[in-house]
Amino acid sequence: MNPTIELLKSHRSIRKFTDQPVSRELLEELIRAGQGAATSSHVQAYTVIHVKNPENREKIAELAGGQSYVATCGAFLMFCADMKRPTEAAERTGARVIRGMTEQLLVASVDTALMAQNVAIAAESEGLGICYIGGVRNNPQQISDLLGLPDHVYPVFGMCLGYPAHQPDVKPRLPVEAILKEDSYRDDREEVEAFDATMHAYYQTRKGGNKASNWSNNLTPLFDTKLRPHMREFLVKRGFEMK
Repeated sequence: MNPTIELLKSHRSIRKFTDQPVSRELLEELIRAGQGAATSSHVQAYTVIHVKNPENREKIAELAGGQSYVATCGAFLMFCADMKRPTEAAERTGARVIRGMTEQLLVASVDTALMAQNVAIAAESEGLGICYIGGVRNNPQQISDLLGLPDHVYPVFGMCLGYPAHQPDVKPRLPVEAILKEDSYRDDREEVEAFDATMHAYYQTRKGGNKASNWSNNLTPLFDTKLRPHMREFLVKRGFEMK
């Protein structure tokens, strides 16, 4: 395989970092790499906030569920879906702008995710480790207030960046047969059951902590306790009415 594919397949979430800082020059280059990602209609509906203030990073770490590495990583970025910039740009041309459409929320969220993944890959190619912080959606209003986010902008996730202080194992992924289907959707229960066995073995032998679990068991919080029902009301208040 070529080095790019090998890099993509070797991703691990890094949660322990050395004290080595991430230079401003490298950070800007990573953002430029992020901007190279595909973007719907060239809208580029994202804004990235480099959170440098230590107190703000401590607050975000707490608001995101007590994730201390937010405060200790070399650099912390907040990736925001931003429909303020493009809608205002269109208005300045004299266009009639309709806000709050569900499609606008989807475009901004997808654009942001694609851009962030480019940043992640670029960072890892430079020897950095990364960890996405979806926990910022636990308290999105408080984080929006902390960072001065205007209407039509919302925090999608954060990203910890830094030089790794540990090398965790690569976590297995679902088999290709479960993901890649031919011509139409088909049930993949057998592949999932086999993958549960793979993940159980992984959790029993991985470095840095063992547990008795599998993939299906780990999904429970997503559909039980980590529902974040506040997100709809929050997004409506931010101007994403989802019409």
